[in-house]
Amino acid sequence: MAITDWFTAARFGLVIHWGAYAVRGFEASWPLVRGEISYEEYEALADQFAPRQYDPVAWAALAKSAGIRYAVLTTKHHDGFAIWDTKLSDYSAVQRGPKRDLIRPYVEAFRAAGLKVGFYFSLCDWHHPDYPVAIADARLGRTRPRRALPPDAPESIAAAPARWERYLEFMHGQVRELCTMFGKIDLLWFDGQWEHTAEEWRSRELVAMIRELQPGIVINDRLADRTLGDYATPEQFVPVTPPERPWETCMTINETWAYNPNDRAYKSSGALIATLAEVVSKGGNFLLNVGPTADGEIPPVFAARLAVIGQWLARNGEAIYGAGPGLPPGAYFGPTTAKGDALFLHVLGRPSEGVVRVRGLPRDVVAVRVLATGQALDFDPHRNHLSNHIDIHVPDAVLDPYCTVLHLT
Repeated sequence: MAITDWFTAARFGLVIHWGAYAVRGFEASWPLVRGEISYEEYEALADQFAPRQYDPVAWAALAKSAGIRYAVLTTKHHDGFAIWDTKLSDYSAVQRGPKRDLIRPYVEAFRAAGLKVGFYFSLCDWHHPDYPVAIADARLGRTRPRRALPPDAPESIAAAPARWERYLEFMHGQVRELCTMFGKIDLLWFDGQWEHTAEEWRSRELVAMIRELQPGIVINDRLADRTLGDYATPEQFVPVTPPERPWETCMTINETWAYNPNDRAYKSSGALIATLAEVVSKGGNFLLNVGPTADGEIPPVFAARLAVIGQWLARNGEAIYGAGPGLPPGAYFGPTTAKGDALFLHVLGRPSEGVVRVRGLPRDVVAVRVLATGQALDFDPHRNHLSNHIDIHVPDAVLDPYCTVLHLT
């Protein structure tokens, strides 16, 4: 059995971006690069971060009701603020504002809810005094301005090789903590890899340590060497041509990964359901983001969309969980998924003249029903020596407000 089997069957995950940046209500870490805040101002947010309403049991219940099968929580973003009881830095939730470990309660709550538990971890650390200013490819245009740097930050790896070795010992050490302090962890989601090469990160050595400490863990491919991870991670889009390995599209509900009350560009529940169907029809997973407030609450606008998705999955989850690609592109003008002998058509919107046409069927269809209700639908088969297609009659009365799934046997 492949270690990714549970992952590819799960299909729907939740990523949670949460840290001291929620105090300001802006994107995680990136204001440092954009020159919107100084190093000293950003560091002070850690003391203002006091999540009094943090209730991971409620988070897990929301995720469960939304049909989520696995979750990924940011243990440390690029800003370097660790939300667990790390022994390697005092820039942590235990030493600063919250004065407590925020990871263990999450792990325990999500495990108790029967969900797979994952950690997000950034390889780069813009707070650490030994982390260099220069990055591997300066053309990326992501170098931090002077006001966003720690005092006496090294200019490059080459300028201070001993300090880079010290940073690697620290970074690898924090990953070791995450792999040893919380029991079994199902998934590690790395980020920040673009700033250095896999050799500089010692990614192969890092992965070997992780697999020794957490046998069976699933690891994403953001290690500056995609061969080291188990799956690909397109971000904020669904690829037209999907990767040839397990993959996962990660996406925000608005345009911001973290809590941002000024970002009101929310995707509708219907759009998110359509994206989930499209991703699974191409053999991928959908990792949807929420950004809790500084108090620790998941905003109602996010929770409401998760609730709608969960209600839809309660009716149609058979076409998502454990399912994969259905018909080839062009056979049907919408997503199709399949599981065993079942083919699922995802009907988005109202079919023209109440008819859904499916072409190029490999076998005869013997029955068509609405997955959510079991209602049988009439269909007209058309078969000759050149083609095999059917016309399915879909009355308005059976249409789902978001996505109607038809089960073909």
